[in-house]
Amino acid sequence: MTDQKITPVSHAKMPLFLGIDVGGTGIKIGLTDDQGATLDFIAIETLEPQGPEDAMRRVNIACEEILNRCGLSKKQVLRAGLGTPGSQDIRKGLLLQPPNHPHWHHFPIVKCLEDALGMPVSYANDANAAAFGEFWVGTGKVHDSMVLLTLGTGVGGGVIIDNELIVGQNSFGGECGHMIIDPSPNARLCAWGGGRGHLEAYASASGVTARAREELRAGAHSILASGIEKITAKKIYEAAEQGDAWSLSFIEQTGGYLAIGITSMVHMVDPGLVVLGGAMNFGGPNSKTGQRFLESVRNGFRERTFQNVKAGTTIEFASLGADAGYIGAAGIARSDYHKVL
Repeated sequence: MTDQKITPVSHAKMPLFLGIDVGGTGIKIGLTDDQGATLDFIAIETLEPQGPEDAMRRVNIACEEILNRCGLSKKQVLRAGLGTPGSQDIRKGLLLQPPNHPHWHHFPIVKCLEDALGMPVSYANDANAAAFGEFWVGTGKVHDSMVLLTLGTGVGGGVIIDNELIVGQNSFGGECGHMIIDPSPNARLCAWGGGRGHLEAYASASGVTARAREELRAGAHSILASGIEKITAKKIYEAAEQGDAWSLSFIEQTGGYLAIGITSMVHMVDPGLVVLGGAMNFGGPNSKTGQRFLESVRNGFRERTFQNVKAGTTIEFASLGADAGYIGAAGIARSDYHKVL
């Protein structure tokens, strides 16, 4: 299911684009118009062990189903966008060694999908695609530049400057989770790749869980102390909502770690807007705990930056949720199409 309002094809602004967002367990596919409205949506299983060629074949079948339901043909879709987890060689259209897709390593995924769909395909890292979705029609839609942090099992990200997505020489642009926020020799290890002191080791769901277990084993007073091995970021949020003081303090501490990374990013590219997305938002904008979390990030940033930068930078939650990836993939396809006109 998509949370986006489905726009009738009769109200669509041409041209049309397909967006495909590949995840570890599911693939989201949406058809959008030139303004980012969703015309139809479908989700299929990734079935990772069956390999990428089988997945792209089933993506094509799903795209044909979407077009049939909308009364359209492939000739009316100008381009598709594809977002996949890293690592990648974006320029060559290659998946390299995505950690959650062991059967998909070193695969020419763009050519495979282009052959299946019969149309050109734009390619992006999944977090970069989510960033572009938020930039195009989400929280960043009135901005020219933006940084997105996706807070989940890891910390992903994307950077858009003056309407351009930063890809980088090694297709590693926007990997905000791998910024160093702790240079000490005993800093925490990142779960993905083992880098020491990375933001991801402190502010991802896996990092939060590891930190919380250590504090509770060391004697922290919390209603969660009796179930340390079952701790998750969601349970910490639920405990904070119930008034657990340790959980709320811990969430605010996590916001402080994020603030360190955000300050470094802002001082480097000065985007004017930083957006927090992903599943680990501690309740998000509709929760008191989520608002406390966001304010802890803002406060930590304000303490570390310059007055004019503080006044000119906004930090907000994302608004597209899990739909950002397929919308952003379609948006990148749209951007590439308009560049060659």
